[in-house]
Amino acid sequence: MNKYMQQAINEAFKGMRADDGGPFGAVIVKDGEIIAVGHNEVIKTNDPTAHAEVVAIRKAAKLLGRFDLSDCEIYSSCEPCPMCFSAIHWAKMKSLYFGATRYDAADIGFDDQYIYDVIEGKASKEQVIKTNIDHDECLEPFKEWTDKNNKVEY
Repeated sequence: MNKYMQQAINEAFKGMRADDGGPFGAVIVKDGEIIAVGHNEVIKTNDPTAHAEVVAIRKAAKLLGRFDLSDCEIYSSCEPCPMCFSAIHWAKMKSLYFGATRYDAADIGFDDQYIYDVIEGKASKEQVIKTNIDHDECLEPFKEWTDKNNKVEY
């Protein structure tokens, strides 16, 4: 048993047993040391983005004082949902290890297939109706960003 995955599983149990959210845990490792752990806190915080991976990423970024976690790896007790997978990419992490699959999660009521279908353009009906408005006005901050001399690229 991988020791980091064991900690992710322990976090999953911890959060679930505390009624913080679903049975998911994550661990972020840097240089062989655990620097952040997280479990699902959706119910505890009433925050639909408080998934285990996002919670752990927020903690690691705060601890390190930076948004670039490219020198870290993440262990998740379950294959990350599309939001968490995106967050892992935004954090620039290069390695993701997961235990249970998204299909295992679907079997217990955590089914992300609809989101995958929307992303791939396969959904028969979309939950969110998208409307593009005020395009030109919304480009104004982009123009200023383009000319900004002290911007931090990410």
